[in-house]
Amino acid sequence: MKKMLLLLILITSFVFGDSNVTLENNKTFDSAKLQKLRMKLLNLKIKDNEWTKTYAAYITHKELLDQQKKIQNQIKELKHLKSLTKIQKKKLKKLQNLYQVLQDKISLVKDFEKNPFKRLITPYDFKNIPKIDNPFAIINGISYLKELAGKRNKYIEKYKTLNNTINQLQKERMLLEEIVKLSKNRLDVQHLNSLNSEIKEFLTLKDIFKTTKDIYLKKTDELKIAIEGDIKKELKKVVYIAVTLFLLLFIFFILKFLTRKYFAAKESFYTINKIINIGFISLLILILLFAYIENVNYIITILGFASAGIAIAMKDWFMSLMGWFVIVLGGAIHVGDRIKVIKDGLEYVGDVVDISMLRITLYEDVTLTTFTQNRRAGRMIFVPNNYIFTDLIANYSHGGLKTVWDGIDFVVTFDSNINRAANIAKNIAKQYSKGYTDMTRKQLSSLRSKYQLKSTNVEPRVFTFIEQYGVKISIWYLTNSYATLTLRSSISNKIIKEILKYDDIKLAYPAQTLYLNSNSNIL
Repeated sequence: MKKMLLLLILITSFVFGDSNVTLENNKTFDSAKLQKLRMKLLNLKIKDNEWTKTYAAYITHKELLDQQKKIQNQIKELKHLKSLTKIQKKKLKKLQNLYQVLQDKISLVKDFEKNPFKRLITPYDFKNIPKIDNPFAIINGISYLKELAGKRNKYIEKYKTLNNTINQLQKERMLLEEIVKLSKNRLDVQHLNSLNSEIKEFLTLKDIFKTTKDIYLKKTDELKIAIEGDIKKELKKVVYIAVTLFLLLFIFFILKFLTRKYFAAKESFYTINKIINIGFISLLILILLFAYIENVNYIITILGFASAGIAIAMKDWFMSLMGWFVIVLGGAIHVGDRIKVIKDGLEYVGDVVDISMLRITLYEDVTLTTFTQNRRAGRMIFVPNNYIFTDLIANYSHGGLKTVWDGIDFVVTFDSNINRAANIAKNIAKQYSKGYTDMTRKQLSSLRSKYQLKSTNVEPRVFTFIEQYGVKISIWYLTNSYATLTLRSSISNKIIKEILKYDDIKLAYPAQTLYLNSNSNIL
């Protein structure tokens, strides 16, 4: 718009400039100088930017309002007339149409009615300020600082653009003032007045913008310092935690090394190793928990209520967890022990291969139980830890014991040499179990300080009982807890071989006696 106005002034000056000046002032002036100034003004004209465009829209809105007001007054004058001629009616209709067109145009630039520059000078909002309370938030903090710096530079650039616009407009005004002095042209004067109004508007705006800018920049500096301080604080915390965890990890590996070196061959190796693992994980969780939770009391309260609800809803799991503490701290069962679990009449015998916080894992070996009852072996049996409170669990190797009592029963006839048969069985049992007998004697001696042991007889024992089909001889001896069937098989085989050597010893079994009647052919 301004370019067109300037171009119009230039053309007018070419056509009418000299004659008008001559007629009005009776003076001549240097037309070459005037044209030179006009060309210089045209070349100096600044390009449209957001400030000039906004101002132009604001002026357009103002002019449209003035035009609309004039048309509205004309419409009122015509409507007040008692009777309208055909020409007046046509004029009224034309004015009404023009009024509607202006109304539509005004609605397009309605945003520039009041505070047209508010959008340009309003500082950016400080939204989504990151809270640096964990290592991952550091990345968000750095990204936010970059975003803040970008907005800051953009806002400063807006102020520089406004300042440059004012400087350019002031240069234009200086040239235009010289042109007006030479030309005395009415259009030049109008242009100068318009330019003065624009400069005045921008200078007022500049003062407001400068104050707003200073406040905004101060806030950005404060926010930047605060975020950078939080980042440094969090980085220090990360370093401290990393050093703590490194020392903890170093201690963990040292304990692991010492455990392997001094306890690898002992039964307590697995338990110690498990305690080290659980202790390390627990300390790791506690360090991270207390490092990144601000209100620990609040969390503890919530966990207290949550634990109560979990304990009710998940009673078996909770009891298994308590059972784990009893098993680990009480020392009733260790990894490597052979145990028997009886549940609802079912028996399972196996070696403990793992004790987790919820269950005991058994490896089912071939034992007398699997031989006589299950007819299966080699399975992995999972026993919940809460069974320690409710069901029977027998430990075959508790307290360092490596042996258990096993018995072999056989029946001889009533007319057999019972004493000889019992002595044979006892001697064979002594011969085959001597090593286990001596071992048990030493183990029981070490257990006297822990348990009240009244009977510590470890020699093989033989018992005789009258049964329906003969005399049962029961021989009991100590054998390896983990290989009872092997020794049972060897002793049984040896007893049979020895008994068969004597004619006065006969093995008994269910039998019937038949009597033949000589006077009858029927049995």
